[in-house]
Amino acid sequence: MDSNNILEILRSYHVIATVGFSKDPSKPSHQVPKFLIARGYKVIPVNPTVDQILGLKSYKTVTEIPEPIEIVQVFRPSKDIPQVVNDVLERVEKKEDVKVLWLQEGIRNDEAVKPLLGKLKVVQDRCMYKEYMKLIEGNQNPEPLTK
Repeated sequence: MDSNNILEILRSYHVIATVGFSKDPSKPSHQVPKFLIARGYKVIPVNPTVDQILGLKSYKTVTEIPEPIEIVQVFRPSKDIPQVVNDVLERVEKKEDVKVLWLQEGIRNDEAVKPLLGKLKVVQDRCMYKEYMKLIEGNQNPEPLTK
């Protein structure tokens, strides 16, 4: 996916369900969603092991989230993507709200995402934080979030 399409996604959609949102503040899967919240996005944690993260209710799967969501951001191993895709397909069938599946940097599964192609936008192996910094804030070499 090219930079223009990614910029359009970042500007157009503001409700993000984060699958694999970690409760551990030292992990990118905690830092990136927290960064997005600070930039005005509404982020909904999806983590079956906790009830809440950063004071936000956490859900076991994207299918359980009652409110409309636009982006499903994923911090799970590539081997887990088929189940995430199944959940997204189920949600799209019932609620017709998800517009984008965003697999974070290092996560790619071309075979698993095939059923989504043509139904919604798919971004693979791209960091939402880095793309935001580059395309919205104009910082070509953003500092890592870990401090």
